[in-house]
This record gives sequence, structure tokens and C-alpha cells, in this order.
Amino acid sequence: MAVTLEQKSHEARPPSGAPAFGERRFGAVNWLGLQTLIAKEIRRFMKVSFQTIFAPVISTLLFLIVFMQAFGRADTVVHGVPYVEFLAPGLIMMAILSNAFANSSSSLIIGKVQGSIVDVLMPPLSPSELTVAFVVGAAARGLLVGFVTALTSAGFMALSGASMKLAEPWAIAYFGLAAALMFGMLGVVGGIWAEKFDQLAAVTNFVITPLTFLSGTFYAIGSLPEPFLTASHFNPVFYLIDGLRFGFTGVYEAAPTVGVGATMSVNAVLAVWCYRLFRVGYKLKS
Repeated sequence: MAVTLEQKSHEARPPSGAPAFGERRFGAVNWLGLQTLIAKEIRRFMKVSFQTIFAPVISTLLFLIVFMQAFGRADTVVHGVPYVEFLAPGLIMMAILSNAFANSSSSLIIGKVQGSIVDVLMPPLSPSELTVAFVVGAAARGLLVGFVTALTSAGFMALSGASMKLAEPWAIAYFGLAAALMFGMLGVVGGIWAEKFDQLAAVTNFVITPLTFLSGTFYAIGSLPEPFLTASHFNPVFYLIDGLRFGFTGVYEAAPTVGVGATMSVNAVLAVWCYRLFRVGYKLKS
């Protein structure tokens, strides 16, 4: 029996209400794809936990030991707080920031260098879902390292006669999460921009490390001379460290409400930036 072109066209047409070829077959959010990519990012760093979790904790404890020996005498106080108790939140925040940035940036740059980034770009994941997955994976590593660092630092401080208090738990939770998200998104930006590992290392050495070390991690910025004192208030990392320190000790150099507003604003800008990079496929699609 002869089949006309009209009959063939009718047979090839999808049933009424069915999605056409290439059309997104999910609702507003591809929950399965999102959960899968988040799980992949978390398992990636958990499989090498000795390198990604315990090694940063050892580095932080070394900082704590050195500064305790150098400046941690019983009569050394900063804003009425023993120096060791003042220092510990800064070191915890430094661990959160560096590990959140390292996770998302390394995941993207490795995928680009090895050519496996296509495995992430081909599935039906929207730019917002890609952003959320990479940032959540990075934040998970940062928060996990920060939590383990806090526990080990508290134990070490107890042995030396100091203590780690929880003055404002809400501030610990908020600024810890805000820091992990912020540097997770910065890692996405850096990982997408960099085309090779030495470019990513340049971002770490010339942007991330200075922002972390020159923001009150080891000292009170009130002791800085001008114009460095004023410049420090434009560094978002200062508000993260000061907010986390407020959560542990109850003292601060900038009002916590200002810190909340500043970090929310920066995170909103970074979220839009990450979304746009995935949306246009900047240095991801050839």
C-alpha cells in the first residue's frame, strides 16, 4: 500500500501534549539532574578526604600553634578577648573560604582541561541548575572543613587552658554559610575563566589569598593606619570574618547588620554573574 507524504508527516508528528524532540521534558526544575550533579561534586572531594578535608585542618592547626606561641600569652587580649579566642574564628573562616573556592574552581578547570566538561553541559540542566549544583558542592566542602576545623581547634584550645564559646549561634550559621556560598561562586567564576592551571593559581595567589590575609584573620583591622583601614571596609571577607568572630566571641568591629547586608549584596551579584557565564557558555562551549 502506498503511503503518502502527508501520512508520513502525520506519523512522525508526536502525540498531542507530548514534548517535541530537543524540548525540555522536566518541570521548572530538573530535580533528578540537579541532585545527581550535587552528589557527584560531593563524592568527588569525599573520595580523597585525606587531601580535601584533613590536610586543611592540619594546616589550620599549625597556624594556631604558631600564633599561640608567638602572641597567645595570657595577658594578650584583643577587644577584651584573649588572643587565642580572637584568632580561632579567623582561621576557621580561612579554611571555609579556601576550600569552597578550591572545590568549584578545580572541578571546572579539570573538566575543561580533560575535556570531560561536556558530560556536564550535555544533560538537560539549565544555567541556574548548573550554578546551584557547583556552588552547593563547593559550600558543602567548605562547611565540612570549617566544622572539623572548629572541633579540632576547640579541643586543642581546651588543652592549653583556653575555650571556644558560642556567643551568637545565628551569626556562626549565617556567616559560615554566606562565606561558603560566596567563595564557591568565586570558584565557579575562576574555574570558568581560567584555561589552564597556572591561570587558576594566579587567581588564588593574587586575589583569594590577599583578600583572606588582609581582612582581619590574624589581627584587628582597627589597628591599621589609613588608608588601609578604610580600604578594609570594602573587602567583603572582612565582614565574613568579623561576623563569624562575633558569633564565637560576641565582639565585632563592624555592626553585624552591616555585615549581613554587605555579604547578601555580594552573593547576589556573584549569583547573577555565575548564571550569566553558564548561560552564554563563556569559555565552555566552542
